[in-house]
Amino acid sequence: MSGRCERDIGMLIFPRMTQLDATGPYEVLARLPNTKVHLVADTLDPVETDRGMTILPTVTYADCPQFDVVMVPGGPGQQALMEDAAVLDFLRRQAQGAKYVTSVCTGSLVLGAAGLLKGKRATSHWAALEHLRALGAVPVSEHVVVDGAIVTAAGVASGLDFALVLAAELEGEQVAREIQLQIEYAPAPPFNSGSPQSAAPEMVARLRARLAPLNEQRRVVAERVGRKLGVVAR
Repeated sequence: MSGRCERDIGMLIFPRMTQLDATGPYEVLARLPNTKVHLVADTLDPVETDRGMTILPTVTYADCPQFDVVMVPGGPGQQALMEDAAVLDFLRRQAQGAKYVTSVCTGSLVLGAAGLLKGKRATSHWAALEHLRALGAVPVSEHVVVDGAIVTAAGVASGLDFALVLAAELEGEQVAREIQLQIEYAPAPPFNSGSPQSAAPEMVARLRARLAPLNEQRRVVAERVGRKLGVVAR
């Protein structure tokens, strides 16, 4: 016997990522039976997230197995990945053999930069959603979007919903429901301001202004990468 798990899931880890994009789904997916979740980076050096948490990768691009599921989180460090040849090559290679290619938050922009979202319905953080169009994707303002083998999630906290949807795809709804109960995921937020649709317009405007410099960087990179991919502006 090889000792290989029935299922290998690989989560990309990189500097200035948003940790909840990965750790939320990790909490769900690591509970699937016969499943090993790998944290993948270019080296095994500690990775510091955008809020100062340190995460240790468990395997490198060079040494990892073929994953059944590959997932890219988002965060301010995501735009550097969009022009990182090693990352993009890794994703393209993995996509050839993976059952699902997935992302949370602005990780979908990295999938798009690898050319994996052309013609696909996909989502991202609400402030970055439209940048998917420059990469050939069809932006969809939904919490979780499944388009064949591509599964994408909206911003940060939607990663839990994403992971439960993916768990149901992989192992069946009953297992996903049991995991939801195990982690006592019964959302009851104290405020109804978790999306641009429910938040007060003035709050949305303030946050858009605060995010504008980062969002402009993302736009520039997405359009530059889109041109390299041959995406026609729409």
